[in-house]
This record gives sequence, structure tokens and C-alpha cells, in this order.
Amino acid sequence: MYPPSKMDFISLTLSDAHSHTYNNGKHRRQSCWRKWKQLSRLQRSLILFLLALLLIFGLLSYPSITEQWRGLSDREDWLELNDRELKTIPPAVKSILEQAAGKAQVPVAGPAVGPDALVEPRGPNVAILAKPPIKKKTFPGKRGPPSLQKEGNMSDTDGGEKQEVVQDEGGEEEEDKEKKIVSWRGAMIEADQTTEPPPSANGKEATPPPAKANPADPVQLEVSVNVDRLEAVRDAFRHAWKGYKDYAWGHDELKPISKSFGEWFGLGLTLIDSLDTMWIMGLKEEFAEAKDWVEKELSFSKNVDVNLFETTIRVLGGLLSTYHLTADQLFLEKAKDLGSRLMPAFKTPSKIPFSDVNIGKGTAHPPRWTSDSTLAEVTSIQLEFRELSRLTQDPQYQEAVNEVMRLVHKLPGKQDGLVPMFINTNSGQFTHKGVFTLGARADSYYEYLLKQWIQGGKTEDDLLEDYLQALEGVKKHLVRQTGPSRLTFIGELSHNRFNPKMDHLVCFLPGTLALGAHNGLPEDHMDLAVQLMETCHQMYKQMETGLSPEIVHFSLQASDGRDVVVKPADRHNLLRPETVESLFYMYRYTKDTKYRDWGWDILQSFNNYTKVSGGGYTSINNVRDPVNPRPRDKMESFFLGETLKYLYLLFSDDMELLSLDKYVFNTEAHPLPIWPSPPK
Repeated sequence: MYPPSKMDFISLTLSDAHSHTYNNGKHRRQSCWRKWKQLSRLQRSLILFLLALLLIFGLLSYPSITEQWRGLSDREDWLELNDRELKTIPPAVKSILEQAAGKAQVPVAGPAVGPDALVEPRGPNVAILAKPPIKKKTFPGKRGPPSLQKEGNMSDTDGGEKQEVVQDEGGEEEEDKEKKIVSWRGAMIEADQTTEPPPSANGKEATPPPAKANPADPVQLEVSVNVDRLEAVRDAFRHAWKGYKDYAWGHDELKPISKSFGEWFGLGLTLIDSLDTMWIMGLKEEFAEAKDWVEKELSFSKNVDVNLFETTIRVLGGLLSTYHLTADQLFLEKAKDLGSRLMPAFKTPSKIPFSDVNIGKGTAHPPRWTSDSTLAEVTSIQLEFRELSRLTQDPQYQEAVNEVMRLVHKLPGKQDGLVPMFINTNSGQFTHKGVFTLGARADSYYEYLLKQWIQGGKTEDDLLEDYLQALEGVKKHLVRQTGPSRLTFIGELSHNRFNPKMDHLVCFLPGTLALGAHNGLPEDHMDLAVQLMETCHQMYKQMETGLSPEIVHFSLQASDGRDVVVKPADRHNLLRPETVESLFYMYRYTKDTKYRDWGWDILQSFNNYTKVSGGGYTSINNVRDPVNPRPRDKMESFFLGETLKYLYLLFSDDMELLSLDKYVFNTEAHPLPIWPSPPK
């Protein structure tokens, strides 16, 4: 073996004209830890004792320091508030301010602030002197294109979360000096939305509780803050309509982030869906613009395939309801034209209609991938076609849809009144038997059983029988309670196996149950409605954004800790109306103001997390992430046609505004008159 070679080390010292030196010698600094270990135990104990004393002293002096800073901060906030957001106030408040100015003067650096100043309100006209603290939450398909319906039930598949990619808008956004704005992927949320005072039970904003007097604070006056909730809904509609008018006029749907539009059928879905909403809200200018488009631009003579169900509930229903509200023959003529073009869908061997119709060619066909239609689609067009027959005195429309109900009434394959989700257009028989849900593809079947019975003057016994039997099946097979908080919910049944999964769509049920109880059905229907309404409220309240996901799962074991579980694929919110729809019914029938308060919370959450600054509202991908809810860049037509309409009716004190004893709402919130009862 060779001996290890000897290694020599050379130490060099280099210097320059500025006396900077570099030394590569082996002399290294000792680490702090080595120096600490070299100290005696007594020395180390003394040092630790001194550090502990300093820490205790700091903690004891912290409150007094923060109080001093708080006083300075309050002064700075007041000055900034006056400098940014003040405007002329009413004479009465002005005189109080002038009197107060003589009693207390606060030195002000910078621009002078006079007693004529008052905070400029955002949204409804409100006088506010100081902003209350921002509220923070610390809580631990039907009606949509086929693509949305599939996404709505993605938790039933093994695939990962399917998301729409939203591209960032390029360029930096200009800073708005009037209000703070939070930007996420091109969408703008106006942050001061969350600074409004908590609502009171009477439909108005409550006055914030007076804060304890602080000598360092400027003189504060108690000013009553009354926010008109109806006006807040009108403002939301105007904002949504602005985006549609600016970027999607005459098209089906607005894409508010990319400031563009999406087409489905090319029939101006959002515009027609919104007609009766604008009339109800008294938005005359907007209504006149929309009517002018209907008169001059709306044409059904086009080579396009439309979905029978969606076109019926949105377009035909919207035209019929607007005709009833305005008595303008224009809308009835358009409805008759459309209705006749939809009739080829019923030309099938079984009389069960095809899902798709070409309204230009007069042909119809099932989807490309199946000969089935969903049960909800073929049994949720009856209110509209029946009313069209009554208005035109042409029985063909009512006969076609009544035949569908007669066939479904006597079909085998039900389970205690519950029906499968699919029906074949050739055989007229149920398919995919053994799967029962009140969610997507079946929901409005149950809704229209009751509403047809009411519409026809409560004379069609088969409809009532099917509805009552179905409700017994729901209570027997689908109603459960969560383990932690005993929340009542509606699950699903698949070949006798219970799944604690509930679509947001099912939140139509509390309202429907209340409607039935009001019309003489069993009182326990109302009891179930109250319990389910609480659950639907919790689906919003327990989310960080205050908005419900599309689908939730419920915990059946008390040890699970929380009632509501949301899978990643189900966290999207499409601005759906079902919960606020039921809140409207529940308030109308109980006058319990908590339902108004819950609706107000939902509206605030829509404003906080879905409102786009340039106009419009967007559906979002993640209700669990208030920092980045990931906008989908789409405003569904039912947000204006249903969600905002039901919120407006919820906050209205006029119980005769679309009285539930005179009108029945279709599944797209378009009111149609209840027929007079035939003489006995």
C-alpha cells in the first residue's frame, strides 16, 4: 500500500490599494452555539432570566401601546374616510355636525373636512359616518347545457375535477380611488360590499351598535342606516343587465370576465328569461329596450336544434308570463309561434317527446348518444303548454303534454311513488331502473305534479295522487338526519343502497312542500319543509364564501364532527335559485323574518364573491376558497330570471305582488295564472 500523500497548506494574504484583504487561512470564526456552550451554567441562567424579564415586560406594556396606536389609527381612518368618501348630507344632520364642531375639535393635517361631508354609500342610498368592521366567516342538472348537468354530478364518477379554464385578462388594472377592489383572474370584487351593517329582521339594515366612547376618537354621531333590500336587489339586477347589454346583447349568455358571450340556441335566453323580472321590479327603461329587441330581432325561423325542456321553461314560459303581466299581444304571438315549432318533438312511437327539436326544419330527435329522455324534461313542460292551449283555444298543446302525464302515471317501475330518472322515447318505458333521486333529471317531475294540480283548479286527482304517494316514498326511503347536528336532508337510493348525497337542486323541495300545505295537504309536509329549509341554509352558512356548492354529502355518524362534506369536484356554484325560491315561499306562508335574513346573507355573498366590476356576475369553481373562488366566466340566464326575482319577492312587503293564490310559478320562476275552478 502506498502511504497517504502529505498535503501542504499555504496561507496567502492579498491586499489592494483600498486595504481590502482576503485571507484563505484555516482560522474560522467560532459559532454562536460554541460560544454559548463555553459559558458557565450560572452565566447562561442569568442571561435566560434577563430575557424572560424582558418578555414579561413587553407583554405587560402591549395593551397600552396598542391603545395609543388605535387612537392614532382611528384618527387616520377618519381623516382618510373624509378625504375619500364624503359628500353633502341632509340639513338636519348638518346642523348636528355644526353644533358638535363647537364642542370638540380634532386637529387635522392635510385637506380640511367640513361638516357637509358624509360617506358616499355603495349600492342603495345610505348615510354612513363610519364603516363597521368587515365580516369574516370562520366556519370550520337541471337547467343548464348537458355539459353542466354532467359536471353537476361528477362526484358519482371516478374522474377528477373537471374545471373550466379561465384565462387571465392581460394588462394591469387601473386603481380606483373611490373604492378598494380585489382582483382574481380578471374578475373584480368590490371589497366594501362586506362592510355593510348586519341586516335586521324587518327587511332593512340595522343601525350598528354604538361603540364605547374613546377620548382619542373624533366626535361620532349616531345616524340611522336604512338600506332598502329591494333596492339592493334592483342594483344587482342593473349590474348584471349592464354586463349583458354591453357584451352579450341579443345572445344567450354573458361571459362577464372575458366580456364576451356564449350561444346555446341563439334565442336571446338571458333577455327573454329576464323580461318578467324587469317588469316586476319596475325597471321600465330596461324592459322597453328588451321589448324592442323581441319585436324587431327575435325570430324562430332558424335552422337550429333546441332542447325542448329548456326552451319551454325559459323562452315559452318567459313569453307567456310577460304577456300576462303586460297584456301586450306581441309576447303572445311570439309564444304561439314558438309553441307550434316545438310540437314535432311529440311525434314519437310512445308519445314521450324527443329531447331536441329543430325549430326551423320542424324535425325532432333524441340525443346522439341515447334514445332516452330524462324524466324531468318530459314531465316539466306541462304548465306552459297547457296555458298556451287555454290562451289560443287550440287543444293540441295541452293534449300532447297531458298524454305524457297519463303514460307516466300508469308505468311500472316506481318505488312507493318515486320514479327513475330516464324514460325511453320508443318504448315509453322507464330505463335505468332502481335509481331514485330528487336532484338532477328527476326534480321538477315532483314539482310539476303539485303545480299542475293547482293550476287546473285542483280537479285532476291523478296528479294529486301521484304527488302524495311520491312524498310518502321520499319520507320512507330518502329522508335522513345527520349525525353531528341532526340536520334533515334528502339523499338518493341506488338499488336499495342509500347515498347521503344531496344536490343543491333539491332545495326546491321546502318551497314546494309549503305550497302544498298551504293548499290543504297534510300539515306534516310543512314540518318537513321547515327542517329542510334549515339544511339548505346550512349548505350556504357552512361554506367559507357563504355560497352553497352544487352537491353536498352529509355525515351520518355523530363522531364525524361536521354535517356537510364537499368533494373537490362538487365545490362549484352556478348562481342557482332553488334555496332563495324556497325562502320566498317560506316567508310568504310563515312571515318568519329569519328567512329574509338568510336571503340577504346569500345576496351579500353573491356580491362579495361573484360580482364582476365591468358588469355581470360569474359562477365560481370553489365555494371553499374566499381568496380565490376561481370564476367560471359564465352568468346563467336563470340568475336574472329566477335568483334575483325570488330575492326581490322575498323582500317585498306587498303580499299581493304575484299572490300565490292567483299565480303558480313554472320551474324557471315565470308566473302563470291559476285557472278558475270549474262550476260544480
